[in-house]
Amino acid sequence: MEDKTAISFANVAAGYDDGRDVLTDVSFNIGRGAFYFLSGASGAGKTTLLRLIYQLHPQSRGQIKLFGKSTTGLSRDDITALRQKMAIVFQEYSLLSHLTVFDNVALPLRVRGVAEDKIKKLVSKTLDWVGLGRFADAAPKSLSGGQQQRVSVARAIIVQPSILLADEPTGNLDDENASRLMELFIQMNKVFGTTIILATHSQKLMDTYKFPVIHVAGHHVTFSGREKSAMTESKKIWKGPKPQNYFAELSKQFEEIENG
Repeated sequence: MEDKTAISFANVAAGYDDGRDVLTDVSFNIGRGAFYFLSGASGAGKTTLLRLIYQLHPQSRGQIKLFGKSTTGLSRDDITALRQKMAIVFQEYSLLSHLTVFDNVALPLRVRGVAEDKIKKLVSKTLDWVGLGRFADAAPKSLSGGQQQRVSVARAIIVQPSILLADEPTGNLDDENASRLMELFIQMNKVFGTTIILATHSQKLMDTYKFPVIHVAGHHVTFSGREKSAMTESKKIWKGPKPQNYFAELSKQFEEIENG
């Protein structure tokens, strides 16, 4: 029987270098295709939790499973292979200033050895979808904060990850850009079936989009709300074109390009 769990923690703890625990006895299962907010005060351990999932921070005890496979004792190559099924978006964008917008988005495909003719098509389609096609040759620093964040999202989308982790991606954005970014993530969840965990301090965002919440406080993790794979009802803020049409078309084009 296929394991439908994307992320599983069993009695996981993680600490600082000085031995103090950030998280203690964390246990949960997150199904494939789920969408969760991640909430907690600064320093509570939200980023540590995301880093544990992405295998950037080792647990001090307990077991983590990704896609049904334990991460304990994995080789560097095994961890690299796991990370290729995931993507992470940071609040600070993490774009390479010496590369163009196009080359920033193309980077994960080049690391995977994708042919340049396919890269050109995929990057062009993805930038068009996030509304930045005309900025392909621009330097990241010439763009606004909202535009830079969309470049980082395009870079995540282009690998069609099974798990997307987003660490305060809307923290530096105004309401309109935050809402647009949320719509991108929601359509990614709906169309690609991507499991998404989005860390946020914004109560407004959580009240608007009624996804379940992972709460981090006092070294522990609790949950509220019911797991679901896509938004059913929300008070939408973004008044732009319906993103589902774009994402469905993008998904179809991805498949056509991949199949040659």
